[in-house]
Amino acid sequence: MATNTSKRTLYRLMGVAPTVEAMFDALDPNQLEEIDAQLDVPDRLDVPAIFINGSFEQPVASWCEEIFRTTGCEVSRPVNRSAGLLMLAVDGEVYAIGFDQGFRLVPDRLKDQRFGLRFAARRVNPDKIRDLVSNTPGGGRTDIMLVPGGASVWSLDIAEHAQVVRRLGGQLDGIALTISRDNSAKVSSAEGGVGLCVRLGIEPEDLVADIREIGRVLREENPSPELEFVEHVVPVKDADMRSQLETVLDEMLGQPPDGRIRVAVPVDHWDDYTAARAFRVRINSDVAGSPTDDFSLPYVLDRARVQRIGRRVTALRNGSVTLFRHSRAAKGDVIWSSNVLRWIEAEVPLGSRRFFLMDGQWYEIDQEYLNMLRSRVERLITSSPSVDLAPWALGMNERQYNEAVPDHRPGYICFDRDKVKTALHRHQGVEICDLLSPDNVLVMVKRAKGSDALSHLFNQGLVAVQTLHFSPEARELFAAKVAEARKGEALPEGFHFSKVVFAILLKNGSELTADTLFPFSQVTLVQTARMLEAANVKVEVVGIAAVKDEGSSIAA
Repeated sequence: MATNTSKRTLYRLMGVAPTVEAMFDALDPNQLEEIDAQLDVPDRLDVPAIFINGSFEQPVASWCEEIFRTTGCEVSRPVNRSAGLLMLAVDGEVYAIGFDQGFRLVPDRLKDQRFGLRFAARRVNPDKIRDLVSNTPGGGRTDIMLVPGGASVWSLDIAEHAQVVRRLGGQLDGIALTISRDNSAKVSSAEGGVGLCVRLGIEPEDLVADIREIGRVLREENPSPELEFVEHVVPVKDADMRSQLETVLDEMLGQPPDGRIRVAVPVDHWDDYTAARAFRVRINSDVAGSPTDDFSLPYVLDRARVQRIGRRVTALRNGSVTLFRHSRAAKGDVIWSSNVLRWIEAEVPLGSRRFFLMDGQWYEIDQEYLNMLRSRVERLITSSPSVDLAPWALGMNERQYNEAVPDHRPGYICFDRDKVKTALHRHQGVEICDLLSPDNVLVMVKRAKGSDALSHLFNQGLVAVQTLHFSPEARELFAAKVAEARKGEALPEGFHFSKVVFAILLKNGSELTADTLFPFSQVTLVQTARMLEAANVKVEVVGIAAVKDEGSSIAA
């Protein structure tokens, strides 16, 4: 049976008018000459479209000379890679699809950098994530996670506050594309980053309909609740703000390296990076630097520092990084070339706002996202707690408080440091809770002077619930501890712990509110609550009242 779809990467281009002339003018004429390009204007699609085809040719493969020196065998093998590029306008937007090496003809400067990612956030099943790439701004780190069988997004341990998702892939969740009726395609999946890699219709009417549906999803639908954090990063569109940020970056580039500027490999060219055997950087000079085995940030910073004030960012934007498939770095070995600015990242705080440079563009944490987090925290912190906890005498440490609560609140059981040891947690064990309420609510207690202590608290609750959920051994052992503490009164058969309470004494007794909870902890709390609620466990956050030091006694 003939297939009706083909897996392709679709790009959306910005700043290109939806006309045949504008699409052709957007391409690099030197590159078209290099591949001896042929131009066609197809009319079968019934939309403005052009098709470019040619080939990247190399008369003699780069390895031939090397093998002659090694073995004495004379070999002369050419390299010829085809290139096809289809550009078409659908509903006023211009899209591009590369065939074989044709994707190299799509100008990076015109690509909508988050087009594919935005679609994936709306239509990839959050429980079937297979591929996730994220950056940690200011950390100089790219995390790549591949889960062939698929996994829940929350099991991937993404730090929403600190990581920027660059690529997301997984099983498609209900989409009206040609793939949904293509019997030859057994798996319906997509991978979204700069481009959208998905099976698209081959017939002209199917291809146009698929692109039209993708555009509709982006215009009309919101991200899945579990994936909305993917869009908490937004491009900085205000020209004055971008100018201000580049002034700050220019000053940073003029100072000795201090770690604020780091290497960041362009994610959409990761394969090119791993295939490269030589790199050459050119900055504001007709003479290129010597090839190196990897991208050299020290060289870039040295070259930037000697530029005139106010011209450093421009010098990097106009400079080039060229990747070669062979260490000799000859013209015929070029894999890909881009401007230098795409290879660095920097974080720039302005007041309370946080901006960062990635892939040559400025981004900011979306204020609406931060407002959403705050609203969620306000709902989690309750002034009418379901548990009755005694006030905390400030002279007591955490263990003393937990041990004293059952003396003043009958029915509570202290399990602080009374850990459950299973086959998987044989050495350190798992602390299921600090206190168990009379109605079997898990209570986690923490006296917190900083966000680190609360991160530990929230993680304790998550690990406890996961352990009880996935380990029958842990459930049996903890139930036995409860029965022993209650003198034979066991938990009901098949009991499910349905609520976790995080009880916090903040600093030196400050009232716990969304204003006083540490900003870092707010994000960690929201993320933890989502994961617990996905397991049908309610989350409640309460502040513990404080009283002045009364020795070792606890207030009534």
